[in-house]
Amino acid sequence: MNKGELVDAVAERAKESNVTKKQVDAVLTEVLDVIVEAVANGDKVTLVGFGSFESRDRKAREGRNPKTGEKMNIPATKVPAFSPGKSFKEKVAPSEEGEEN
Repeated sequence: MNKGELVDAVAERAKESNVTKKQVDAVLTEVLDVIVEAVANGDKVTLVGFGSFESRDRKAREGRNPKTGEKMNIPATKVPAFSPGKSFKEKVAPSEEGEEN
């Protein structure tokens, strides 16, 4: 699902509230911008039940150039990370505890 499809799906669910696709797109864009800015500033954004967005440090390491196979040093960097919340994980991969075969 791309952003346009997400906007369509949210607008469809919010149809009874008279929310337009244009309004959904504007709000979604702003929400994503706020999350990106917060994570870029070193803050953690937690949406209970959905998950957390944060910045993580990646250590320097040795890698290989895929074309030549030559060893190269990859510098340390910060990367964005997402950790899904418990209910999100359970929705994607329901546990089989309590189920009989």
